Amino acid sequence: MQASYFTINDHPQGTPARELFELHQAELPELADGEVRVRNTWLSVDPYMRGRMSGVTTYIEPFALHAPLEGAAIGEVIQSRDTAFPVGTKVRHMAGWRDLAQLPGNQLEPLPDFKVPEQAYLGVLGMPGMTAWTGLNRIAGMKEGDNVLVSGAAGAVGSLAVQLARAKGGTVVGIAGSREKLDWLESRGIKAVGYKGKDAAELTEALQAACPEGFDVYYENVGGVCLEAALNTLRVGARIAVCGMIARYNEATPSPGPGNLAMILIRRARMEGFIVFDHWAHYPQFLEEVGPQVESGRLDYEETVEDGLERTPDAFLKLFAGANRGKMLVRL
Repeated sequence: MQASYFTINDHPQGTPARELFELHQAELPELADGEVRVRNTWLSVDPYMRGRMSGVTTYIEPFALHAPLEGAAIGEVIQSRDTAFPVGTKVRHMAGWRDLAQLPGNQLEPLPDFKVPEQAYLGVLGMPGMTAWTGLNRIAGMKEGDNVLVSGAAGAVGSLAVQLARAKGGTVVGIAGSREKLDWLESRGIKAVGYKGKDAAELTEALQAACPEGFDVYYENVGGVCLEAALNTLRVGARIAVCGMIARYNEATPSPGPGNLAMILIRRARMEGFIVFDHWAHYPQFLEEVGPQVESGRLDYEETVEDGLERTPDAFLKLFAGANRGKMLVRL
């Protein structure tokens, strides 16, 4: 049985070119004891994958050149030599960027049994949702009545972060780019501020108008001008959870950091970066709290879908053009 999969042929500088990605086919070996073969139905592409393409070890090993790329995926077991995963089992795993995956059973997890579309376990009930919940609750220690600012607020992580924060009762402001994304935030009762075309001073002014009292929590997904403006609007004792800085992922040379880091001292603020995989032991707690809200429709979520394995690189590159609302997915 042949599998199709994507590789990269170089370590990119700046924004990756479409030509970086190559589609290959290979014959899968016979299943060994304990192995499972999965037909993937949904693939995830995420901004953190850009860092893995740079050839540098960070908190995770880089992608190897000319080897199958990896990422979260949902699929159905079609052959099995692991009794824990009989044929027909729906599973989640990290062998994405391909149509067929063959891997040991201990690298699979069966899907939870909430009544939600299976692809939700790649988004609102998967790594992005867990990231939003972890940053707000475990890193920033969000409390009832906190004023919360979220950058990248219409993306896979930010769109859940603003809704979880709003349920706590304080003022919630979301920073986003396009008019469509701003409208989506406002339709969910979130104060929306656009950042496109604004410098730090202009964005600071817009944030202060949206929440004159200032922010107790800043959930950072973007960096750059968003971070500089956010630092100007902190309340005393504010907490900043740094999830990502997508504005910097494709920089060919490092850009200078915000010139107002002294605001962390002036506001006696705490700024902490986190990697969600370090907190995965709390995933059952996240599911217990958030799963029923998604199942009942109390928590909304958006998806942007590209169809076909061959569109996976295009879906990935669209993340850096702001072309997704909510979770970017590839449907096979």
